[in-house]
Amino acid sequence: MLQGASMTQPAPATKKTDSMSATWSATALPDAEAAVAAVYGLSGAVKRLSSERDETFLFTRSDGTDFVLKIANPAEDPAALEFQDGALLHLAAAAPAVPVPRLVPTKAGEPSHALATADGPRIMRLLTFLDGELQYRTPVSEAQSRNVGRALAELGLGLANYDGRPPAGKLMWDISHTLDLCAVVDHVAPERRAQVETVLAEFERALPAITGLTRRQIIHNDFNPHNILLDPAEPTRVVGIIDFGDMVHAPLVNDLAVALSYHLATDNWAARTGAFLAGFLSARALEPGEIELLPLLTRCRLAMSVIIAEWRSARFPENRDYIMRNHATAWRGLQNIGDLTPAGLKRLVPNLSEA
Repeated sequence: MLQGASMTQPAPATKKTDSMSATWSATALPDAEAAVAAVYGLSGAVKRLSSERDETFLFTRSDGTDFVLKIANPAEDPAALEFQDGALLHLAAAAPAVPVPRLVPTKAGEPSHALATADGPRIMRLLTFLDGELQYRTPVSEAQSRNVGRALAELGLGLANYDGRPPAGKLMWDISHTLDLCAVVDHVAPERRAQVETVLAEFERALPAITGLTRRQIIHNDFNPHNILLDPAEPTRVVGIIDFGDMVHAPLVNDLAVALSYHLATDNWAARTGAFLAGFLSARALEPGEIELLPLLTRCRLAMSVIIAEWRSARFPENRDYIMRNHATAWRGLQNIGDLTPAGLKRLVPNLSEA
């Protein structure tokens, strides 16, 4: 939630001890395999996968069954991982049809295990593997956008009654704290800085309306094409939703703004936006205040992507390729909807106000 941020408030994310900035010793593959055997009683082989804030592996059990192994970095707050675990357990019970990973219990019946390492305790978790193709690797279409929109609505409904709360502190990817990024906006290249600063100012002017949003809950907050799995044989059908590491308690519409921001970088962005919103509305209605703020909040997410990527890639050049992977699409999306108004949004989805 908003914490009275101002245009000059420094960003807490600049701390070098947060989980996005921490460094650690890489886990050797044989050590990861031994840890799975000791903690879960499973034998198999691991393969390292790309990740920014933790170590992620594909673990293939001896019988060929795949799992995802995650070893958190030592700066990660254990309460944050408990919060994520709680969401997955809640969805398994409250919305079993929503396709999310399931936690594999340890031999002791626990959802996770604290590994003792030279860098300090590191939380290890094993999750079921969802077989599908990441959305960003599939051809885009209006049908796909519609189904992705509906999947987000169904996920939100599944999380609506989750009573877990994130640990104290701010997440830099929380749209509610957009103004914190004023502290690092000078890292944005001059040719882009004016436009992102315009969005920050627009957010500040809209603070009373944003603060007045009443529909708030736990949201996924990272519903992007790297976290959505589609059926390879039918790339319009959602078969998996992954990565719950950015969840926050925030206005529901923020989740929609995050997801929508990834549908705006193509020539047919208007049609895809209309399809995405139609899919969302087929499962969950929006309130008038949410509709009015959605274009701005979507611009905020796009501006955040530009600012954070340019700031962090300068700080961590060795991880530049991963950090900048969405930068170009975010910038193009921001240009596409730089002047999108609520009225313009309603023209894309004629029944938006009545849904």
